[in-house]
Amino acid sequence: MQIDADTKIVTLLGYPVEHSLSPLIHNTAFWAQGVNAVYVATPVRPDALAAGMAGLEALQFLGTNVTVPHKEDVRDLLDEVSMRAATVGAVNTIVCEDDGLRGDNTDVDGFLNPLVDTVGGSMRDAPMLVFGAGGAARAVVYGLLARYAPEQLTLVARRPEQAEALATDFAAYDTQDALRVTTFDDAGDAVRGSRLVVNATPLGMAPDTDETPWPEDGDFGPGHVAYDLVYNPEETRFLQDAAAEGATTIGGLDMLVAQAAVAYEQWTGREMPTEAVYKALRQR
Repeated sequence: MQIDADTKIVTLLGYPVEHSLSPLIHNTAFWAQGVNAVYVATPVRPDALAAGMAGLEALQFLGTNVTVPHKEDVRDLLDEVSMRAATVGAVNTIVCEDDGLRGDNTDVDGFLNPLVDTVGGSMRDAPMLVFGAGGAARAVVYGLLARYAPEQLTLVARRPEQAEALATDFAAYDTQDALRVTTFDDAGDAVRGSRLVVNATPLGMAPDTDETPWPEDGDFGPGHVAYDLVYNPEETRFLQDAAAEGATTIGGLDMLVAQAAVAYEQWTGREMPTEAVYKALRQR
């Protein structure tokens, strides 16, 4: 595909952005479908965020992704923010429309879609557990409360006060009084008793691939679904340990592609050609 005067631009706003796979994902999709658009990664310092946002409209960009450290601060610079982005407290996708900039959080559907594809609605009311209490965990917790209404949703964090704050923020969506907070030292019973166990921490990410949020692999079994948001490596130690004990596993690459697919559809009105995207990611 040739870049010309009609080519629309999509960008990633963050600092740093050199490590991002988003250009590979979206450019593969654009080229596969003949969409006259190009995706670039743009490093934007925190003190330049407002100027960068103003430039999006002036230059008639198609849209943007937003990554750290801007996901929270960008909300005040938008004309509209979706309910889920407001609830999660972070924006990762912006659509540039004629009447302004609209922000959304596609991490929620990006997390849920692979889970629904794997288990459908069979986990409704089931006990669940999430390792971590940061930004990724917020999207996970909101998605699980909204979609599955678990009877118990345990948050395991090294800093319990962070998890307590998360639980307080989502109390209005916790219709079953499901949220519980514990530490890694005291999480054994909750891990063994949960149907779904999610790693929303960076533990196990390359280059530290020997790490895992839960080294007690004997606590997993055939009744578990283990979901790791880490996508590099594609099969983490957490997933390997769980699979060895008979658990069903879902990897972070599925969430990465799924959240990108939701953003892609908002920008283009088309379904992302995910087979081409997976092929490109695995050949990189």
